[in-house]
Amino acid sequence: MDLFQKCVDFTQADEYREKGIFPYFRELQSRQDTEVIMEGKRRIMLGSNNYLGLTTDPDVVEAGLKALRDFGTGCSGSRLLNGTLQLHNELEAELASFLGKEAVCTLPTGFQTNLGIISALVGRNDYVLCDRDNHASIYDGCKLSYGRMLRYKHNDMDELEQRLKSVPSTAGILIVTDGVFSMGADLCNLPAICDLAEKYGARVMVDDAHALGVIGKGGRGTASYFGLEDRVDIYMGTFSKSLASLGGYCAASRRVVDFIMTNSRPFMFAASIPPASCAVALAALRKLEAHPEMVDHLRHLADYLRSGLVARGMRIRDGITPIVPIFMHDAESTLIKVMELYEAGVYVNSVLPPAAPADGCMLRCSLMATHTEALLDEAMDIMGRVIGEYHE
Repeated sequence: MDLFQKCVDFTQADEYREKGIFPYFRELQSRQDTEVIMEGKRRIMLGSNNYLGLTTDPDVVEAGLKALRDFGTGCSGSRLLNGTLQLHNELEAELASFLGKEAVCTLPTGFQTNLGIISALVGRNDYVLCDRDNHASIYDGCKLSYGRMLRYKHNDMDELEQRLKSVPSTAGILIVTDGVFSMGADLCNLPAICDLAEKYGARVMVDDAHALGVIGKGGRGTASYFGLEDRVDIYMGTFSKSLASLGGYCAASRRVVDFIMTNSRPFMFAASIPPASCAVALAALRKLEAHPEMVDHLRHLADYLRSGLVARGMRIRDGITPIVPIFMHDAESTLIKVMELYEAGVYVNSVLPPAAPADGCMLRCSLMATHTEALLDEAMDIMGRVIGEYHE
């Protein structure tokens, strides 16, 4: 069989395009902000992970411009060799201090960070236990490792314990979970996970991609939110969301970070974060540290959006994060509503299989701390008109 036959047979994208409901690759013609120009028209942006709204902050933008002038456009090498800048060391030191860990190493993307941590730490005779709703990068990190992956039902601590019981006593164990689950917006049951890890001699890694800048003291993430900083071994996170840049980080003990930096292929054989991206992440981190009230304001706006959507007749998933899922049903009706909202001037994301059950698709709204209540009211009025009848 021709290798490309699967490409010929794949017709779903064409079918959605013919129906006018293909939701992807919309062209943005302005900055990532609360209001954007997308394909020639103003849209209220309720689909960005720019949680603190720092992509347009003047100080953060200026830091990136200065780094371009001082260090040029790229590093042209890996961190291991010629690609370590003063900026990388500053970012890692300040982030380690902010998170209360001994050390941090950074990687070019968040996706690579999960690949790099898990594949380096989980060896041939080790086990990695993975929540079924974890991010795709965690799954790929498990596949890239030589260890065995055992999945457990989402936030099901009884099944997690059964999986732990099945692991040989001679094996190393890593439990990996999202802190804030990116589609459903719920939190992991971190206290129970830490208790089970202690009981069965496992290590704990939390993916804080959607938690940094969102929950915890001053936005320090999931472990801080639960008061379990001393019981979580590894924090992973990204710069592409609250820190308005690109890249990822691993925060852990100095020994663990040293091991990853000298054994992780995604770290060792990739060019380092470009100077401008590194400087922007550092400036955004400093902004967050200086203004922890941004996190509280973001929570206020999330509460405002939830109550407003419910008042307008929409069925939502409750929570405490700036991610607000709206329940729909099948994929096609979800995409129709996404398109109707888009044409009416509101951009939201669709959550479809495999990220959701076939009969449990959702609209995923996400907020920035720079949204205003007036702008949210405008968006919610549109959403009420477009979605309200669907939920009656």
